[in-house]
Amino acid sequence: MTPTSIFGLPDQAPHERVLLATDPATGLKAILAVHSTARGPAFGGCRLWQYDAETAALNDALRLSQGMSLKNALADLPFGGGKAVILKPQGEFDRSALFAAFGRAVQSLDGAYITAEDVGTTTADMRGLQAVTPFVSGIPRDGAFGGDPSPKTAWGVFVSIRAGVLRVLGRDSLDGVSVAIQGLGAVGWHLAEFLHRAGAKLVVADVDAAKVERAVAQLGATPMHVAEILAAEADVLAPCALGASLNAQSIPAIRARLIAGAANNQLATPADGDALQARGICYLPDYLVNAGGIISVAREYRGEGEEQAVMAEVSRIAERVEELLDRVQSADSTPARVADDWARAKLVRPAQA
Repeated sequence: MTPTSIFGLPDQAPHERVLLATDPATGLKAILAVHSTARGPAFGGCRLWQYDAETAALNDALRLSQGMSLKNALADLPFGGGKAVILKPQGEFDRSALFAAFGRAVQSLDGAYITAEDVGTTTADMRGLQAVTPFVSGIPRDGAFGGDPSPKTAWGVFVSIRAGVLRVLGRDSLDGVSVAIQGLGAVGWHLAEFLHRAGAKLVVADVDAAKVERAVAQLGATPMHVAEILAAEADVLAPCALGASLNAQSIPAIRARLIAGAANNQLATPADGDALQARGICYLPDYLVNAGGIISVAREYRGEGEEQAVMAEVSRIAERVEELLDRVQSADSTPARVADDWARAKLVRPAQA
């Protein structure tokens, strides 16, 4: 799916800014998308990925940045939404030089966009960016809160699954609940550990066979091929890989009753949320449940962070899950559409004094 405009997604308000940044010396080709600064500077991670086409990268940046606006709004953070994608250069490349060039692009926006870690990027990359621009977070800091946000993202998904299992499955414990996890990256692995400790039965898949073998050995997980994991016979499905996995092709085969995962933009189209509801499957919107990471890096960036307080704030995602399900009942609509309306109502600029 490609956007019909470089300024925004079909049937949506245009983005405030879309910056195309190149640097021939390092091979940098990056798209920095600022969707909204209504609540404050746009905050969202930087993804390094190999795309089939530049239009695919643009579409990813636009979808991800819009999702960050909704995510930050629902989490009540004083930030708008933005995202950056770097098209991974072919062959060998100087990673530090590439990220220095990207940092200069971030700096050129003069604080309108704050970046952080995402798929394909690391805390080391963020530390390198810090030498070029102050508009970066997700960095280990001596004597202060900060660093890799993936455990916080995973914890938010975990408490969301726990809340969803109680409401949807009527079970007050995760003990014996089966969860199919698509993707065992940084967030997916932490989520698997949390679920294992809670007594859940895991079914896992990843393109990296070594990660699957590790989950089998350490967590007692059942392995499944990546092409089959979405249709696994499980109570809960947790998509933790790339987006658009819930689509017209995959939804008819899904057997889980509850979907809650860390991947961004899990629905290929808004209509796919309706299709899930029609099949009796409760989909907890990704930008609601996976907000733990942005909560972490936002608090770090503002100098407000402290481990216990941030974990408590991430845990409150479960309360928003419960409120969403209450709103769905009252509205006679789907979780995806109700969450969208709820988040967009928060995308307003503060009243001028």
